[in-house]
Amino acid sequence: MSKWLVQHFILGGYTVILMAGMIGTGKTTYAEFLSQQLESEIYYESVVDNPILPDYYKNPKRWAFPLQIYFLNTRFKTIRQARTNPDNVLDRSLYEDLIFAELNFDSGNMTQLEFDTYKDLLETMMNEIDKMPKSRADLLIYLDSDLDTVLERITQRGRSYEQVDKNPELLAYYKTLHGKYKEWIKAYDKTPVLIIESKEYNIFDKQDQDKILSLVNTELKRLHSLEGEPALMNETR
Repeated sequence: MSKWLVQHFILGGYTVILMAGMIGTGKTTYAEFLSQQLESEIYYESVVDNPILPDYYKNPKRWAFPLQIYFLNTRFKTIRQARTNPDNVLDRSLYEDLIFAELNFDSGNMTQLEFDTYKDLLETMMNEIDKMPKSRADLLIYLDSDLDTVLERITQRGRSYEQVDKNPELLAYYKTLHGKYKEWIKAYDKTPVLIIESKEYNIFDKQDQDKILSLVNTELKRLHSLEGEPALMNETR
């Protein structure tokens, strides 16, 4: 049994981890790695099979509201499904959803009525989540990164509709989104948080994997010993 699993059982055998961070920071890769170590279920954000996303990048004013409702619905269903398993890792949290809705509203892609409708639905879903068993996650892992690294990774993964070449408006969108995430994580207080600078680690390198596991284990152990209020912890190397 790995040290990670030993620590997991010491902490009571029930662990919920959320990943958060801007596009291109590596949330899915981290989530897959952690779920393997935890021997748990992983729950993915609906991106590759999202029927609206490519159209949104072409015409955000037309598709912003349908896209937000689609994401809100799929993320809520993912959380509800995840509650049926004792351990799980989610590659994106519902808590981030408002970032994108606010950005679309501020950019003029959503009307006031659409934005108000979205927020009302989000509040309803949040209230339902609060009623569920194990409503609060043990830990949200926030992957921080500079914008240049994010853009490089977006280019590397090669989704055509995400590329900024010949699309200055999309580059401006990414810059604004990057700033929104910086503001969001400073104010976030729904769960304990561990901030990891993703540029500093190669998730495919064994030594860095051990370092990442050590960070997560240490923080979970600390939170378990405190059994107190949500905390914000930056990584230490």
